Amino acid sequence: MENLWKSVIDQDREPIVLCDGSHTIVYLNPAAEERYRKRGGRALVGRCLLDCHNAASREAIEKVMAWFREDRGHNRMFTYRNVRENKDIYMIALRDEAGNLIGYYEKHESREPERGKPYDFSGTAEEILETR
Repeated sequence: MENLWKSVIDQDREPIVLCDGSHTIVYLNPAAEERYRKRGGRALVGRCLLDCHNAASREAIEKVMAWFREDRGHNRMFTYRNVRENKDIYMIALRDEAGNLIGYYEKHESREPERGKPYDFSGTAEEILETR
């Protein structure tokens, strides 16, 4: 079952950075590895996410974590609008089966419409991805 969950994250075209409750980066999907390649890519795993941010961002991340802890219903926080890439970025709470906060992840959501045709099998995987 774990392989299925990992595959869901790995197949996402947008970066996903998973952190534990102590802000340690525990996983980057391939899109995140590529996006953060200049900052170390896969080598960021095991590092503290806070070390990758300025003081204002670190304070904001800590505030969001406090808000996540306040209520089990607090699970999604909009953090940034990237106008250049037409995407919104969120912090999403990760909780165990009892609802306890165990970490969070960075979620990018593109606002660009899909340019591919539905169920278009005419090209290679690379060609299909290039049209998106």
